Amino acid sequence: MGSLPRIVEDCMGVLQIFSDGSIKRCSLTDINVNIPVIDDGSVAFKDIIFDTKHKLSLRLYKPKSANLNSKLPVVFYFHGGGFCVGSHVWPNFHNCCIRLSSGLQSLVVAPDYRLAPEHKLPAAIDDAVSAVEWLQKEALGESTNDAWIGGTADLDRVFVLGDSSGGNMAHHLAVRLGMGSVKAAPVRVRGYVLLAPFFGGVERTRSEEGPCEALLSLEILDRS
Repeated sequence: MGSLPRIVEDCMGVLQIFSDGSIKRCSLTDINVNIPVIDDGSVAFKDIIFDTKHKLSLRLYKPKSANLNSKLPVVFYFHGGGFCVGSHVWPNFHNCCIRLSSGLQSLVVAPDYRLAPEHKLPAAIDDAVSAVEWLQKEALGESTNDAWIGGTADLDRVFVLGDSSGGNMAHHLAVRLGMGSVKAAPVRVRGYVLLAPFFGGVERTRSEEGPCEALLSLEILDRS
């Protein structure tokens, strides 16, 4: 009789890898992180599947006070989590998107993406490209023809914002799309905003020197 799978990798209980290759990833509820949803009712939101092959969804946010006669800029928001944890529906990321939509009077697109170690890089970056391609298909009438996109989005004013690992994705998205984002036409990305972007390489940078973080150590991130 074989032995039961044992934990061979434990990232503070949030992400556990077992000897048989199986993985357990905890939700915010599981790890007792009590982050309330802060919603003042100024923004409407809904979830849409943008990649049926990988069963990936995004959350679309629109300010309720938007002028029906004017188009809204589009802001993509890619969440952080070291490429290993997190979801666009987590309260901290959800709250951020509500503030972005309300404060900037913008249509916010917050996609999910595949996580490591099940899906090693560049899977997450491929998914970021897929999310932009979804918007492009919407613009060309080749997708679901979502009313919020067709009636509200100013596709000539698109911005990409990423936090931590999401900032890394924003950088690579800029590289993939190229100068002027011509590959995504008629979607035109006007700028990229990298919030505390996470980068790593073969050679350590100065920012990687010193004691490792307790949650996402360099050893764990190297395997992303």
